[in-house]
Amino acid sequence: MSFATCDLCDANEDKLAAGTLHVLPPIFASFGRRQAFAGPVKTLKVFEDNVMVRAALEAPGDGHVLVVDGGGSLRCALVGGNLGQLAEKNGWTGILVNGCVRDALELNACDVGIRALATHPQRSFRKGAGDAGIKVGIAGVAVHPGDWIYADVDGVLVSRTPL
Repeated sequence: MSFATCDLCDANEDKLAAGTLHVLPPIFASFGRRQAFAGPVKTLKVFEDNVMVRAALEAPGDGHVLVVDGGGSLRCALVGGNLGQLAEKNGWTGILVNGCVRDALELNACDVGIRALATHPQRSFRKGAGDAGIKVGIAGVAVHPGDWIYADVDGVLVSRTPL
């Protein structure tokens, strides 16, 4: 799939105006080998706990983007090198984390696109708390399971439908 988020915005100004296409604020750092990625969304809502993140990435990704609402926490990482490798192995096209990642060099070696707020060397807790398959809020934008993420070097888009 070849696209540019700038071109998608230009071609879909009506969807931007209608609120069915959103541009996430430019607060996400890029990791992974895929500078551009797109796919349908699967969602998680967790807080400083990555048990459900691992469980999701252990399942077949089938070209989906895992959107992890980590509450914007900057106190620990929700995704690291091992999970990046799982995502690549299991066919996830990307991961968007409203929180931190770690093992940046390992993540950058994975053939997956990753966006996160920052890096943090501390791992998360492992209690297994959270929700899957629900609407989440990422930087003020509602993201539903089945929405589409389009990400490249210019930004991240959330669309209610494939573009």
